[in-house]
Amino acid sequence: MKPYKILLLLSILAIFFGCQKKEQLSKDIRLKGFVFGTTYNIVYLDSKENFQKSIDSLFFLMNKSLSTYIPTSDISRINKGDSTVVVDHLFTEVFIKSKRIYRETNGYFDPTVGNLVNSWGFGPKNEKKNLTKEEVNEQMQSVGLDKVSLENGKIIKHNPKIYLDFNSIAKGLGIDVIARFLESKKTDNYLVEIGGEIRTKGFKKDSLPWIVKLVDPIKKDSNNGFKEINLSNKSMATSGNYRKFRETKDGTKYVHTVNPKTGFAIESNLLSASVIANKDCADVDAYATAFMAMGLEKTKYFLKTNNNIKVILIFTNNRGDLEEFSTYTYK
Repeated sequence: MKPYKILLLLSILAIFFGCQKKEQLSKDIRLKGFVFGTTYNIVYLDSKENFQKSIDSLFFLMNKSLSTYIPTSDISRINKGDSTVVVDHLFTEVFIKSKRIYRETNGYFDPTVGNLVNSWGFGPKNEKKNLTKEEVNEQMQSVGLDKVSLENGKIIKHNPKIYLDFNSIAKGLGIDVIARFLESKKTDNYLVEIGGEIRTKGFKKDSLPWIVKLVDPIKKDSNNGFKEINLSNKSMATSGNYRKFRETKDGTKYVHTVNPKTGFAIESNLLSASVIANKDCADVDAYATAFMAMGLEKTKYFLKTNNNIKVILIFTNNRGDLEEFSTYTYK
């Protein structure tokens, strides 16, 4: 064989084996971290790529647009009265969804309660006031998503004191953003969880469903102190007042869910609402917040005409004992 043919053959073999070494095998990827003031866990199967950098970039965009804890974010600038802000597609989506769910829930989901959330001591301003009825009534003048519109990419507030706070839906949207990104990369099986809110697609290994364990406060001290929920191809969000509250010296308990109808943040008999549906996680996140504001009976009434939404509601009965109302069928 001529020397140049030997060199050519060796070059081809080198390229062939070099390509073989560079070829990556599919594997399951698990990512963990901290975002939106809480933790996140992302699992996606049979992938050749680690999307950590891309996911970090998406989280950055979410915060830049919607975080009330970042003074330079779009929403913070809007809340300060900057009328020049042109909102991005993330802000637009969360605003349009909020408008729809605001109408569906007859105003019980309302992101304009931000001033009251701050005043009651559960917002980024970390205020801790016990508001009088007169002070609440005054602040209620700047509550109502019907007083806010989106025109030509800009937020128009019909009352300049309106303070927008999408924290009760933005975490769910963040999950949806990551889920859509994974699907754009042809990922068929994943679980995305941020601060207890979850969205999944497909199945785990061996076609097993995505099963999550939900703490059962009624049986939390027993060996069976949890419930197993099949979340394959579903989203779930939970809102509750049993952790986020503050108690005054006279025993009055104030909770982080402000009732947009009254402006007060006083505990009701509904302690937590878990919402499960084949919908965007932003939707179930918002519904969970609305149900906590509605209370038990109004939520039951709402579910009669919205049976595509499943719930697990934990409440206290007249004797002060914990009870469960559920429209979800456990696996």
